[in-house]
Amino acid sequence: MHRYGPSTDLLDLVGRYWVPVWSVPPGQAAPQRVLQYPVCLLVVSGEYARFYGVVSGVSTTVLTGDGWAVGVMLRPAAGYLVARRPVAAFTDTHVDLGAVLGPERAAPLVDGVRASMRDDPADPAAHARAIGLLEATLRRLGPVDDEGHLVNRVVDLVESRHDITRVGQICAATHLTERSLQRLVHRRLGLTPKWLIQRRRLQEAAERLRAGTASLGDVAAELGYADQPHFHRDFARVTAMTPGEFVRTAGHGTPGAAAR
Repeated sequence: MHRYGPSTDLLDLVGRYWVPVWSVPPGQAAPQRVLQYPVCLLVVSGEYARFYGVVSGVSTTVLTGDGWAVGVMLRPAAGYLVARRPVAAFTDTHVDLGAVLGPERAAPLVDGVRASMRDDPADPAAHARAIGLLEATLRRLGPVDDEGHLVNRVVDLVESRHDITRVGQICAATHLTERSLQRLVHRRLGLTPKWLIQRRRLQEAAERLRAGTASLGDVAAELGYADQPHFHRDFARVTAMTPGEFVRTAGHGTPGAAAR
């Protein structure tokens, strides 16, 4: 897995790029189960090129054979600019890249990325060429609008303020009414402010459980849950496994706290 930061002028649009390169023995599969960040993704591989909306639960990708992908973890503001419409329509689904960028823009981009990666997918120089093509396309989206800057601020606030456990705290920090906040997050991310808080708490929980440095009760208390059963139900509903099951299988394809 290779990760790269965006160019300075794209910091409001791109969180990071990631380039997985894999080789799975014949007859085997490597499922990757991830608790993604609350953002849309662009992914180009040798077999497909897609725009992904925000995934409300666990994202599962099954790797087989030999392959590679070049992915863009967009910033919260960017999904709307790529899709040119509210991203609620893309929640928990994906579409061909041409459906959002248009075939005249998507086709040369995808062909160029694949040509860049063809000879040696593990070569950082190939990654740089592919990322350069993606960045040239992203620059054409135009400057981030005021609403985009606002949704970036909202998500950054929730991600950085671990004391935020209620929607009212976001409203107080951003001077938005709850209704305005709901509309903003639904339009730009396709989900709810309450979901943003839950996702950050569960990502923190996954990190702490994987590290094995705290008990389930301690993790629940540190993340502001009223009691351990509430934490247990939240974690199991989203990840389809209990916190105890996660602890026992951590490191073997279980949900992580990062987006690829």
